[in-house]
Amino acid sequence: MKIYSHEKQMLHHPQSYFSRGKMRQPQEKPERLTELMKAPEALGLTITTAKDLGIAPILAVHDFDYVDFLKNGYAEWMAVDEDLGTEIQTTIYAPHNNAALGILAKAAKYQADGSAPIGQYSWESIYWSAQTALNAAENLLTAQNLTDSTEQDHIQICLTRPAGHHARKSAAGGFCYLNNGAIIAEHLRQKFQKIAIIDTDMHHGQGIQEIFYDRNDVLYTSVHGSPINFYPVVAGHEHERGAGAGKGYNVNYPMPHGTDEAGFFQYVDKAIDTLKLFDPDVIVHVLGFDVYVDDPQAKCAVSTAGFKTLAQKLKALNKPVIVLVEGGYCIEKLNENLQSFMVGFTTTGEE
Repeated sequence: MKIYSHEKQMLHHPQSYFSRGKMRQPQEKPERLTELMKAPEALGLTITTAKDLGIAPILAVHDFDYVDFLKNGYAEWMAVDEDLGTEIQTTIYAPHNNAALGILAKAAKYQADGSAPIGQYSWESIYWSAQTALNAAENLLTAQNLTDSTEQDHIQICLTRPAGHHARKSAAGGFCYLNNGAIIAEHLRQKFQKIAIIDTDMHHGQGIQEIFYDRNDVLYTSVHGSPINFYPVVAGHEHERGAGAGKGYNVNYPMPHGTDEAGFFQYVDKAIDTLKLFDPDVIVHVLGFDVYVDDPQAKCAVSTAGFKTLAQKLKALNKPVIVLVEGGYCIEKLNENLQSFMVGFTTTGEE
């Protein structure tokens, strides 16, 4: 098992979070990564510092002007001769507006909701979150023979923040800016024919769905809380099955709110059956600890022990797996929950 992270992911520190009609305390904060990084240490595992693999894999998924906004928008925001605040934040979403009309128009074009503010150091964390994920993908691309390789090549865990699965081709939202899952799936296509993304975060990853909706080389399957009156609201419904060549390669399993742990795993097993039918070369797992019973975002009730079971189910597929640790806002339990998940990759379902 190989684990990746980068200290610059700590720099992004949101101060605002507008959701469902009111300002709320930000939940996606640096302390999350601090707690996650304690888990490998407790298990005697080494964290590899991610190396810079460049901007090209990011631009293979995201529009150039959008990435430019993420990188340079803060300086333009602060240069405006009026008090706009210390973060790029908008209450307007107009994705087809002429962003050349100024930074406020750019914010309206590229920020899809009020949960993805951009501060002075946000870009550094956003960039290194993507690079952390890319390092795992690159390790698979450069492996000589996965059949004869060690478990280190088969199971890789990326401790990433900010998360990625809500980020669209040219819009931030849901605490997400660059879509790490989509970026590494596209990067892996240099060598591997079929990539499967299984998303078990509490929320549907509408960004991943959008990016691959008309493709059949990347399967997206998601187990998440029903989006009826729950983020992202407008996506993640069962009838959304893909389009064109991608028809059938987008499979959503929305759970009724209040689903217990046994119910959660019934949906996970359905998603795994879909993966088996697709028979991917590599699996990308978007892991959200926000399905944990005491998480403030939870609409289901997965226990700490349940994360061990989840890892065991993925291990049993006997495929290379890249895990992106994304959601999870019960900060005091992130260390314990991640330890349980990692232990699952070293044990079988019978243990």
